[in-house]
This record gives sequence, C-alpha cells and structure tokens, in this order.
Amino acid sequence: MNLTEKTAYLKGLLEGLNLKKDSDEGKLFNAIIDVLDDMAASVSDMDEELDVINEELDAIGEELTDVEDALLYDDEDEDEEDDDIYSVICPTCGEEIYLDESLLDQGGVKCPACGEELEFDFSAEDEDCGCGHHHGHGCGGRHRHDHDCGCDCGEEEDGEEEQE
Repeated sequence: MNLTEKTAYLKGLLEGLNLKKDSDEGKLFNAIIDVLDDMAASVSDMDEELDVINEELDAIGEELTDVEDALLYDDEDEDEEDDDIYSVICPTCGEEIYLDESLLDQGGVKCPACGEELEFDFSAEDEDCGCGHHHGHGCGGRHRHDHDCGCDCGEEEDGEEEQE
C-alpha cells in the first residue's frame, strides 16, 4: 500500500469512529488526515518526478558510455601510422620537440623553448637511410619514430640526427 492508499484508509477509520466533525477531537483528527493527505500527494508527485529524472539520467549515462567508447576505443581501428610520435631537435636552442602527424601536416611549428619557427620538408617522402628498411613517413628523415624498424641508422642530416 502506498501513502495515498494509507491516508484513504485512515480517513475510513476516522469516519467509522462516528466522531462529530465539529467536536474538538473530530476537528483534530480531520486536520491530521488533511495534512497526511497533502503530504502523501506531494510524495507521490516527487516519486513521479524522480522516476522521470532517473530515466533521463540513465539515457545520459548510455550516451556518455557511447562517447567514451568512441573516444577511447576507435583509435584501435586506425592505422598504426596515425599513432606515430616524432621528435625534432630545434637547430637554434637544441630543444627536443615531440610531434604527432597532425602537427607535421601543418608544415611547421614554433619551438616552445625559443620560439623559432620550424618548417618540415616533405620532399623526401620515401626516405631510405641505407639500412634496407622503408622510412616513408614524410618527415625527411629528421625525426625519430615511435616504432622500431630494427636498424641503428644514426646518419646526420642537416645537423639533425635521425634515431629509429
């Protein structure tokens, strides 16, 4: 039995007592029953609103899970080349700067240490350091890749060292 039903039951019991409504006891009991009836209606309304809020919260939680899955697990579907991290040595200050493909695609970046504008030459798309491995990452051989080709090619190019 919910609160509204319990309040209705108490009203029935009060009527069964045959108290006069204009007596002191009758007035008191009727006032108590009225307050209980109002409280039961308010609680019932809050329960309904809470149910609606819980449904909306569940829907938001499901959408958040979908967004998390898209952000965290869609990277597994991308090529490994998209996960490459490159490092560049600034020729001005010697600072090692780490970049990803999106920064390389911009064609240049400012050194965070000295502000020097670094430009990337993509003319050597299929760089061959002589180790027998293909280094086609568009970095001109001036960057270290986060995957290991198995060679120790440490050739100097334009004052910068390539580290595989």
